[in-house]
This record gives sequence, C-alpha cells and structure tokens, in this order.
Amino acid sequence: MKFSSASLLLGALAMAACDTKTATTGETANSSVTVEAAPPAAAETSGTQATATDEANATPAPAPGSIPASKTGDAAAILARPQVPILCYHQIRDWTARDSKGAKDYIIPIAQFKAQIKMLADSGYHTISPDQLYAYMTTGAKLPSKPIMLTFDDTDLDQFTIARPTLEQYGYKAMYFVMTVSLGRPHYMTKAMVKQLSDEGNIIGSHTWDHHNVKKYQGKDWETQIDKPTKTLEEITGKKINYFAYPFGLWNTQAFPELKKRGFVAAFSLAEKRDQQDPLFTIRRIIASGYWTPKTLRNNILQSF
Repeated sequence: MKFSSASLLLGALAMAACDTKTATTGETANSSVTVEAAPPAAAETSGTQATATDEANATPAPAPGSIPASKTGDAAAILARPQVPILCYHQIRDWTARDSKGAKDYIIPIAQFKAQIKMLADSGYHTISPDQLYAYMTTGAKLPSKPIMLTFDDTDLDQFTIARPTLEQYGYKAMYFVMTVSLGRPHYMTKAMVKQLSDEGNIIGSHTWDHHNVKKYQGKDWETQIDKPTKTLEEITGKKINYFAYPFGLWNTQAFPELKKRGFVAAFSLAEKRDQQDPLFTIRRIIASGYWTPKTLRNNILQSF
C-alpha cells in the first residue's frame, strides 16, 4: 500500500483545517479546572519566574499502569470532572505567500508562538504531563493550579528548534505526537531529536506512520499505522508508548478496542465532543491557531474548556 509523501501530507493537513474547528466545536464547555471570570491581568499574573520554579518542583505522576483498576472511575465520573485545557500545535514558522487561508490555522508565526507561551506563563498556567492528566481523569488526583497541557503533532523540525527552547524558558514540558514516516526527512525531526525530547522529560506519543485516517483502517493498516510506529518510538525512547493522537482528530468507536489491546491508555482527538462511553479515548484538544493573538488564545481556552 502506498501513501502520500510528506509534502503532500502537509497539503492534506492544511485542507483539514476547513474540516476541524479550532475553537469550540464539540461539547459545550463545562466548568474548567481553572474556570474564572476574566479578572484583571494584575490579579492573575504569577510571573514567569514563579511559574518556572513551580514547574521545576512539580511532583511526577504515577505511571498509568500502576493505578489499580479498582481506583479508576467509570465514564460518568470521568465526564463529570472539569476538562483540562489542552492545546495542539503543528508548524511554527512565519507565513509565506504560498500558505492558504486554511493552512494558517496550522502554521503559527514564530513571534506569535513565543507570545502565546509567554502569556501562559505570565498568567500562571502550569504544564502537566499526560500521566498527570490520566491520574486526574481516572482517580481525581490533584493537579497544580491553572493546569494546561501542550501538545505538538506531526514531528516538524521547528518543534525542536523553536518550541523546545521557548518552553525551556518557563520550565514547561510538552507532549509530542510523532509521525514516524517523517523521521530524518528534510524539515522534520530526527530520531536523535525525539530521544532528546524524551530524555529531557517530555512525553512522546504515537501519531501513526503516515497520518492515515483511523476511520479507514482495514486489515494490515493496524500493523502498518500503529504496531510498527509504536515499536519504533519505544526503541528510540526506551520507554513504553501509552498515548495516541488521531490524525486529523478523526476517530470511531471501532478504534477503541484496537488501541486498548495495543497497550494505549488514552487517545487524543481535537475539538469534537467526547464519546460518552469512552472519554479517555476521545480527550479533547483545541488547535492554537496561527491567527490568534495571546488574548484570543486565552479567551478560547476559557470558552472551550
């Protein structure tokens, strides 16, 4: 079976922006873990230095496999807990004349990205790991004040060269969903970079081999798109891969048992409504659009979660 090249993939991702809302499609936002009535900036700002100190002193979450099934809440309990804001980033680079209007949702200019991350730190947001999120969702484990999760899809090189040092300024960690067909190609990360991200405390997740739509999987697709890439990532990082992100945010219920039997404990979509029977496999994220100023991003976080 042949799939599109990396260059064609980027075009497909840009077109997908027309199909996936970046803000509040899906569930009506329930009370966020950090819901607050837009207070004056001076009242909410903890400062970047305070945020970095808190991040450095954060207590690691237990591994998902160490949480007994008897301690895990059912779907109703998970759905009742306020959602944690989760942002999804793709390319971080300045726009060009060739970028379509839709593609610009997925391409955030460098200065805009840095301003967004600074706003999160200045506003007192603390990044959490997917393990912390899992413990919170399943057992109600305590999270830091104003928790947020940062995720990066598709393995773009600028996630290492630009996002990584930017996040380091604030002690922030992130989740990187890697598409293994891209590894080592021009404009994409290498295996060594992925390992470095993992070694530095970031979490690596699976994002298929070449971004093939999960809703269309048949036969050997599960081996090609899930089994082999997951094994590759485990060999690179030396760690078990527990988390998966659906290409284009598209999922169906038939995928849940397939992912579970392959050892995944949770899967991330985009802004669509969570599955009421299996919310752990439809965890919502919003795309941090390239059009958004820091203020717009902040408002979307509050409105979407």
